[in-house]
Amino acid sequence: MTGLVATAVRPPGPRRGYAFVVRGRRVTSLAGSALRNPTTAVGTVIIVLMLLLAAFAPLLVPANPTGSYQMPRDLTVVNAPPGTPGHLLGTTRMGGDLLYGIVWGSRLSLLLSFVVVGIATLIGLIVGSVAGISGGKVDGVLMRIADVFLSVPELIFPLTIAAVLGPSFQNIILALAVIIWPRYARIARSRIIQVREEGYVRAARSIGDSRLNIVRRDILPNSMTPIAVQATLDMGHVVLLGATLSFLGLSQAGITEWGRLVSVGQEGITAGWWWTSTFSGLMIFLWALSFSLVGDGLRDVLDPKTEGR
Repeated sequence: MTGLVATAVRPPGPRRGYAFVVRGRRVTSLAGSALRNPTTAVGTVIIVLMLLLAAFAPLLVPANPTGSYQMPRDLTVVNAPPGTPGHLLGTTRMGGDLLYGIVWGSRLSLLLSFVVVGIATLIGLIVGSVAGISGGKVDGVLMRIADVFLSVPELIFPLTIAAVLGPSFQNIILALAVIIWPRYARIARSRIIQVREEGYVRAARSIGDSRLNIVRRDILPNSMTPIAVQATLDMGHVVLLGATLSFLGLSQAGITEWGRLVSVGQEGITAGWWWTSTFSGLMIFLWALSFSLVGDGLRDVLDPKTEGR
């Protein structure tokens, strides 16, 4: 009698050719699905325009020879209104050209978003992955550390760091990254705990896949969705927090940063010199709004329960 040899076959899962499934249909193009939402498309257009503004800043407004991110000053045209010859958006109370500050400030503000979110995501993903995969005491210790940072109000910790290390743009980046990473750690941990119990992960264990391969090829790639959505939403939130800190005077004087420009222009609002705070504040608003719209669109695509709300 011929013997039958049973061979363990790994059932199909999201390891390769992973595609999102939304309301029963496979979404092979996440970007295309998100852009079908008009508000997401509007947010994407704003983001692209902001990125182009930052990329072509030297072509739009020649750099200040004394420093690209230092506003050139002309004390003969203090508080000049918009439309003044040579100063399309007007000048500040210190004679700084507002158009220069808006254009070159886009580079600093966008840099703040990408660097802070990038650092926070990396740290949070590492801590959350270790906690979710290890479990036990390691999980408990790491999550209690994250809870300590989460318990501190968002502005208190950055103010403390800036007070100790001194006001600077680099210290604002450090302070914001430190207070934001715990949310990514908790999201990563929660998702990893969920994914590691999925059928395709159990199947990988049953056929003898190594733990490293399971983590690298199954668990981590399929745990990135909520992290990506949170990172998108935080891009605008970080600019708002950075602008708040700059408004409070925790950034260098004279720097072309949108929050700093709002702070410079606040004293002139009551005197009728509205343009400095208005134009720089509008840029902060558009950047935060655009990523909020895109983040909501991604969340709708990735989580069909929220679609249509």
